[in-house]
Amino acid sequence: MKVLIMAGGYATRLWPITKGKPKPLLPVGDRYIIDYILEKVRELDLEVYVSTNKFFERHFKGWAERNGVELIVEETISEDEKLGTIGAIKYAVSKIGVDDYLIVAGDNLFSFSLREFLGRYDGKPLIAVYDVGDFELAKRYGVVVVEGDRVVDFQEKPAVPKSTLVSTGVYALPKGVVERVDEYLAEGNRDSPGYFIEWLLEKGVEINVYRFDDYWYDIGSADSYLEAMKTLLKESLIEEIQISPYSKIIPPVVIKRGTKILGRSIVGPYAYLGEDCVIENSDVSDSIIFENTVIRGSTIWRSIIDEKCEIRNLELKKSLVGGHAKIQRGD
Repeated sequence: MKVLIMAGGYATRLWPITKGKPKPLLPVGDRYIIDYILEKVRELDLEVYVSTNKFFERHFKGWAERNGVELIVEETISEDEKLGTIGAIKYAVSKIGVDDYLIVAGDNLFSFSLREFLGRYDGKPLIAVYDVGDFELAKRYGVVVVEGDRVVDFQEKPAVPKSTLVSTGVYALPKGVVERVDEYLAEGNRDSPGYFIEWLLEKGVEINVYRFDDYWYDIGSADSYLEAMKTLLKESLIEEIQISPYSKIIPPVVIKRGTKILGRSIVGPYAYLGEDCVIENSDVSDSIIFENTVIRGSTIWRSIIDEKCEIRNLELKKSLVGGHAKIQRGD
C-alpha cells in the first residue's frame, strides 16, 4: 500500500488568504495543516507521496525535502485548468504505479489513528465517516447511509440529505478499484471523490465505513480554520519577541520571532502572530495574523489577516483580509 496526500486544490473558498499559498501549508498552532496528517501517516511505515500542482510546487519543495516526502506535480497553474481529485489520483498512479492506496485530503484535520483505520481495511474500499449532527451542514459534504458498517447509499452534496453522516476525505482503496479510475473518467463522470464512490456503489462494489468521534475539520472556511486552531493549539510557543511591560499575553498563543507587542496590548487567547508583526495598543484574540503585518489601535477577533497588511484604528470581527491591504479609520 502507498499513501497519497492530496494537496493540489486552489482553495477558492479561503481566497484571498490562499490566493498565493496552498491551504495544507497554512499554520495551525506551531505546525502546518499537512504536518498533522504526516504525523499520523508516519505511524504506518508506508511510502508517502504528496500530490500538488505546478503553481504550488515551490511552496511544497522545501517542506517535502525536510520531511523525506516525494512530490507528484501535475502540470497545472490555475483553478481553470487544474485536475480534479480523481484526475490527480490518476496522474499520481501513472507516475508511481498501481497499488492499494490510502488517500487523505491535505486540508483535513481528524482525531482518529490511521493505524486503527487501516486495521479495519479488509481489501474492500473503506471510507472514514463522521456525524456532523446537522442536516443543513451535511449538504456541503458527501452524505453516507449505512447498514452496520456497510455503505448502502451515498449522496454527494445533496439538497435533501438522508443522514448527517458524512465522508471525511480519508479512503483506503484496493488495487482493483484504483484500476477502475480510468473507466470512471472515460465515462465522462464528474471529477470528484464523492461521485466516484456513488459510481462504485452503482457498479455493485461493496464499500465499508470507519466511524469516529471527537473532532474533524475540513478547512474550507475561515470559521473551520479558526475552530481547528482552538482545538489543536494546546500550549503556547513564543519565540524571540519584544513585549512592552504594559502588554499582556493570554495563553495559548503562537508568536513567531521578531514580533513586537507594544503599548497596552492584549494578545490571546488563541492567537497566531507570524514573524515580524507589530501589535501596538491593540487586542488580538481568536485570530491568525500572518507575517510582517502591523496592527495599531485596533481590536481583532475571529479574523484572519494575511501578510504585510496595515490595520489602524479599527474593530475587526469575523473578517478575512488579503495580503498587502492597508485599512484605517481616521486618527
